[in-house]
Amino acid sequence: MTNALHKIEIQPSTQAHEEIAVPLESVESVKTADTRGLPRSVEDAIAFLGLILAAPLIVLSGLAIAVTSGFPVLFRQTRVGRNGRNFKLYKLRTMKPSTNGPQITSGNDARITRLGRFLRHTKLDELPTLWNVLRGDMSLVGPRPEVPRFVKLADPIWQKVLSVRPGITDPVTLHLRSEADFLAHIEGDTEQYYVNELQPAKLKGYVAYLEERSWRSDLIVLAQTFVAVLAPRESAPQTAVCNDAHTGELEGHPGNYEQPDGKEHG
Repeated sequence: MTNALHKIEIQPSTQAHEEIAVPLESVESVKTADTRGLPRSVEDAIAFLGLILAAPLIVLSGLAIAVTSGFPVLFRQTRVGRNGRNFKLYKLRTMKPSTNGPQITSGNDARITRLGRFLRHTKLDELPTLWNVLRGDMSLVGPRPEVPRFVKLADPIWQKVLSVRPGITDPVTLHLRSEADFLAHIEGDTEQYYVNELQPAKLKGYVAYLEERSWRSDLIVLAQTFVAVLAPRESAPQTAVCNDAHTGELEGHPGNYEQPDGKEHG
């Protein structure tokens, strides 16, 4: 695992990445990263077993969501996957059903329910995402998927990131502090800060990992994630596993549980 991943610094950026049309096929340095990671058969087996073991927790969490804040219990959102293909990401709902609010959600957002804070802290809200792995939309390890609004398909660095399947966890996610809590301390426009400062730093970290990726490094990331979720203080005293790059989560009305333009934390 590259040392660059342990030295990610969020510094003011002078400008956003320029949009330059470069074919995905020309991204030589990372285009084989999917084949160098865990084999799909192994990921499918892990995701299938994980869904079976997690089924009771998903059901109980879903019932708790329904009782405390109504329906829907699942959050479904459009994300950008490999080669720029959109897919639906599934998670447990952690915020009040709403169609209004900022796209980037900080940790002190009043829309997050009391149960939702617990689900986010324990990462139980991520369990349904194993279904996305089983469907082939995502990998266990890989860059966190973004909503279309924050993706620049013509940007060369985005083309590198989108040459592989997005993942549930990755070294950048493990390294950064919880973005919801981090963004809560940002003064001013959190969305602008995310787009101009935080996201570019994360993209560089994604590419750094993909350039040196192997099935062994994927296993190490999975093991570190497992330990960080079970014992975050012991496994990462200065960092904490987070769900997504940015933590916005706009969730639809009970009658419309898909909010295409929202960005969920995770």
